[in-house]
Amino acid sequence: MKIGIMGGTFDPIHNGHLMLGEAAYELFRLDEVWFMPNGNPPHKRRSSIESDVEDRVEMVRLAIEGHDNFKLQQYESRKKEVSYSCDTMEHFSSVYENCEFFFIIGADSLFAIESWVHPERLFPTCTILAAYRDDIDTKEEMCGQINYLRDKYDARIELLATPLMNVSSSGLRMRLKQNGDIRAMVPDKVRAYIKKHHLYKEV
Repeated sequence: MKIGIMGGTFDPIHNGHLMLGEAAYELFRLDEVWFMPNGNPPHKRRSSIESDVEDRVEMVRLAIEGHDNFKLQQYESRKKEVSYSCDTMEHFSSVYENCEFFFIIGADSLFAIESWVHPERLFPTCTILAAYRDDIDTKEEMCGQINYLRDKYDARIELLATPLMNVSSSGLRMRLKQNGDIRAMVPDKVRAYIKKHHLYKEV
């Protein structure tokens, strides 16, 4: 079984996340894509995460409803300690021995991945799919970084061409605080959940 891993704080999840998961699913012929909210990420201070993990998990659940090949994975969201990608992927590799994993990251993460905890332990567990967005990094620059990581770590890395969508979770939070319209940016059920629970409002 070929499984894509989409990790993140998803604060909140938006249509860009779903488009990225769909692109990975189609282009690499995956069987499933697991959306994995992070409860305690190492790269963000807890104070910078604006909604509780329970809300973020529920928004992911609502966002992927109706997508039969998208699954909610709560391994990291249920952990109290900091979640490191190398630990998570080593766990999945040992538990799901018959699965092949594809770890989906953005272009910025491709260039920062050596700053992650033990990247040399992450690379053997999966193929990295680096999302290619022409507005941020050129394909030539990304290919250069991929070749560097392949040579140094024997990493398996592929470019993932994705449609451009000018949306980010931080931008959504700012728009919501200004009472802006987010209908084109998130699934309707997620928008209704945010409104019902008064998330991302100025206090």
